[in-house]
Amino acid sequence: MMEYAFFEGRIVPIEEAKISIKTNSFHYGTAVFEGIRAYWNEEHHQLYILFAREHYQRLLANCRAMFMELPYSVDDLVNITVELLRKNNIKHDVYIRPIAYFKDLALTPKLIGFTPEIAIYTYSFGRYLDTSKGIRVKTSSWIRNDDNSIPSRWKVAGAYVNSALAKTEAILAGYDEAIMLNQNGFVAEGSGENIFLVRGRKVVTPPCWDHILEGITRSAVIKLIKNELVLEVEERSISRSELYSADEVFLTGTAAEITPVVEIDNRKIGSGDIGPITRELQKIYFDAVRGNIERYKGWLTPVYES
Repeated sequence: MMEYAFFEGRIVPIEEAKISIKTNSFHYGTAVFEGIRAYWNEEHHQLYILFAREHYQRLLANCRAMFMELPYSVDDLVNITVELLRKNNIKHDVYIRPIAYFKDLALTPKLIGFTPEIAIYTYSFGRYLDTSKGIRVKTSSWIRNDDNSIPSRWKVAGAYVNSALAKTEAILAGYDEAIMLNQNGFVAEGSGENIFLVRGRKVVTPPCWDHILEGITRSAVIKLIKNELVLEVEERSISRSELYSADEVFLTGTAAEITPVVEIDNRKIGSGDIGPITRELQKIYFDAVRGNIERYKGWLTPVYES
């Protein structure tokens, strides 16, 4: 079956969606991207895009910060994505990757005087991390990007060298993922996920000013914790040692969804198994993203006409 991508203004066969090796953003890491999941519900016979508008709002905001003025609105990009998914006739869970970049071929590390473009393609991603059994993580020796260096709140390609170094270090040491500290020594986030810990009946997560991505899944999970589990969420700085005494720890993100952490730096978290709050939160989240909870249908964009 032919696969299609949106590339520089048109939906084309994926083989035609090519950039030159001279492309400016390829050399300097100035591309801006998002990761979006869509979930297939067999009972509804429907594919739901999760937080489509929110992802494209963030993409366009990040593009403006990088001096990329794309000729598309949020509605335009959502509609293009729906059209692309229909064109590819996708009827299974899928990951969507929009990426904006400077198409120019000039070798100059700057952000002005260039022409921005966007491409969107789909990818059969599956689970990014083990959400069923939990993962082992390592505190990284690599420090999270500082806001005055490369802001972590922007999903800019070059910033993810920082993530790649931390993730690789963790894997080579026998772990599944890394936890990164910021310049002040406080917990920031994983290499590509926000982090939460549970202490008693309170859930704690680092604040946005501790150099984290302002995660869309993070915001959704905070709402679920408050509204569904009726627990307090405290946003404050977290010391590394506090992770070791947590009852539960979990990571969140579009790719990671809700991933339990069962061990950090060779120390078991809680019982060393998925905790009850994390498990309940997972169930609610996965029901919501598949369109099975009516009050959260506003999170979803249906792809196929009913």
